[in-house]
Parts: sequence; C-alpha cells; structure tokens
Amino acid sequence: MPAHVPNAGLSRRDLLKRTGGLAALAAFTAACGGNTGRPSSGGGSGGAKVNLAQWYHQYGETGTQQAALKYAKAYPDANVTVQWTPGDYDAKLASGLLSSKGPDVFEGHFNIGMVKSNQVVPLDDIMADVKDDFQPGDLATNTLDGKIYGVRMIIDPQVIYYRKSLLDKAGIKPPETIDDLISAAKELTTNKVKGIFVGNDGGNVMGGPALYSSGGEYLTKDNKPGFTDDRAAQAFGKLHELYASKSVLLGAPTDWWDPTAINQGLVAMQFIGMWAVPGMQKALGDDLGVIPFPKLDAQAKPAVYSGGWTQFVSTKSANVDAAKKFVKWLWIDKSEYQEDWSLNYGFHIPPRKSLAAKAAKLQSGVAADTVKLTQDYGYTDNPAWTPKMGTAFTDLLTNVIKKGADPAAEIAKAEKTVNAELSRLFG
Repeated sequence: MPAHVPNAGLSRRDLLKRTGGLAALAAFTAACGGNTGRPSSGGGSGGAKVNLAQWYHQYGETGTQQAALKYAKAYPDANVTVQWTPGDYDAKLASGLLSSKGPDVFEGHFNIGMVKSNQVVPLDDIMADVKDDFQPGDLATNTLDGKIYGVRMIIDPQVIYYRKSLLDKAGIKPPETIDDLISAAKELTTNKVKGIFVGNDGGNVMGGPALYSSGGEYLTKDNKPGFTDDRAAQAFGKLHELYASKSVLLGAPTDWWDPTAINQGLVAMQFIGMWAVPGMQKALGDDLGVIPFPKLDAQAKPAVYSGGWTQFVSTKSANVDAAKKFVKWLWIDKSEYQEDWSLNYGFHIPPRKSLAAKAAKLQSGVAADTVKLTQDYGYTDNPAWTPKMGTAFTDLLTNVIKKGADPAAEIAKAEKTVNAELSRLFG
C-alpha cells in the first residue's frame, strides 16, 4: 500500500494513475459496489440507517479490497458502500468531489487546494482526544491554519534496500553519501546484475529525498521555494550522474514500487517502500539490508520520505456527521482494524504511536531498521505544496536526470511556477 510521492510527482500511485499501469498488478475490474452509497432522500429518516459511500484507489496488495469490505460491513451505524477504483483515481475523485454523487468518505493526500475549494471537513472534534497519539509529522501534513482535515491511515517510508551478500562480495560498505551510492552502483554492476533500480524513468522518485539530503526542502516555513540553492542543484545533478553511469536498471517488468527486480536478482539495490519488506524477506531471507537515501555530503544528513494515505470527509456529503462518526470508528477507535491494515498487507507503520510501539512485526530485522531510519530522517508533505508545483518539480527532474539539462536553469523554471502558485494562494 505505498504512498504517492507528490513532491516528485512520480510515486507508484501517480505513475500508475498516469499510465493506467494498475492493470499490471491486477485485472482492470469494475469498482466494487454498483451504487454511490447515497440515500435517495437525503438519508436517515424513519430510523433507517444512512448510506455512506467510501472511496479507495485500487491497492495492489492481495487482500486489501477484502479488508476494506470487511471493515465497512462491520460498521453498525450506517450502510457503507466501498468503491474500489482502478485506473486514474485522482481524476475520478476530483470529479466526484464536485458532485453530490461523489464520496462521503475518501482516501487521498492533503493539500491547501482542498480547503480553498471547500472539499473537506475539519476533523478536529474527532481527533481531539487522540491527537497526541499521532506522529507530529502526520498531523502537520494534514493540518492547515490550525485545523486538522484528515486522519492518517498508514505511514509508508521509502528507502533503499540492498543485498548484503552482493555488497560483501564486492567489498562495498553500505553507501553513506550520494557519491558512495554512485560508486557502489557502478561496482555492483555486472553483465547479469545492475547496481540499482530506481524506477523505469531513471530515478525521478528520488528527487525529493535528494533535495532533503542536500539540506533543502520544497517550501520553507514561511512558504518560499526551498529547492533553489546551489546544493539542491548539486543533488539533482548527482541523480543524473547515477543515471548516466549505466548502472541503473531500466525496462524492468514492473516499476520501482514492486520488489520483483531485487527479488529476482536483477539488481543489488532498489529504492522502494517498506510495504515490500514481507515479499523481499520471503525471497531473500536475511540477505536484506536497508539504508536511507544517502546525504549529499558531510554538511547534510540522509533523508527518508515518510508518505502515507489519509482519510477525509467530503463537504458534499449529505450526512457529514454520520461520515465523521464512521471515520472515527474505523481510523481512531478500531485499533484492531488499523493494525490489520498496516501490517497484514505489506508492512506500514501505524500512525498511532501506541499501535506502532506494540507492532510485533516491526520490532526486529530490516523492518525495525526502517522504522528507526524513518524516526531519525523522515520528512512528510507540506500541505501548501500543490499538484501544479509537483508537476513543475517533476519536469525539473525529468530534464535533469534523463536529458542532462543544467540543474540551475531547470530550477529557475520550476521556481517561477511555484512562485506563481504561492502568489495565487497567499497573495
């Protein structure tokens, strides 16, 4: 259940949405549930249960759809219809949120535009008693002007996993800097094995971590572009250097979010999310190590993108209070379902501190190492970073990484777009 990477614009989810590649994971099935979940009369009269529509994108992990249906069926206070959406979920959601026939409850990723467009309901009342049990970053990424708009469902750190035996055989230590990573990828490349897999586009997904590893960020605390200095340009240039080294696997049967490449011995290292750990452990056993995205140099520190999915309530819902009650029941009160969702369909960190602390599957081995790296180096999304900004950043990365364009020139182009967006939002 990986998260998207909105800042780089090329997460597993974004990639699949834009290319229709979800069919590579599962058949292009019809959305589950034939109706919208809306009551014909506005709902709830005469003592009948209200109808609620809950929307999900299509997860690739086996059992996720069945779990979502199980949770909905178990809810006693409303009839919850689950819509499981293959293909371009974001486009369908954007349309649905404009209509009274859209979702009551939906998952997604928060940004300021959702508030400016009056699409989501504040959830401070249902979060009040448990706010301190959520990780600060997961609160901040769903908070704007002091109001909380979403409940984090899962945390998805993205890191680099590697084959210990291959590094040991080559006499290579786990990379600590980006230069170390480039050097290791070259040395690990043979006529049968590439050094690293970072996605079939050559590494756009690492744009965010590279930026943070240079000491930069997307937006500063006062909402100014934070990716424009020489160190950021240097980091982006290093991604091109890695791509140009011919040690990056391209043309893999699936993309960076799937562990097939490392599991089948096609690469020695792979950038991927913690969700893939169970599958990698099954294939590789103890021959699996993990590092964060390496720091640019001694002046900076490594980076781990801490992504995830969040549950929201639509302002268009005919039953806002009932929808909020359902979200509270599922994602705040029902701890057994939250644990199930985080740990039984790939590995994810439960957003609740109390649940994460007792998650037995995350207490040892590479999973525990990943959790620790996330605690030490994790960063989350800035809600002021909009999809349009993300597209400009993705263009920057594409032009630098694959085309070898001048990083400073590409940064200037992206900065212009980001500044225009910031002016539109904040004046």
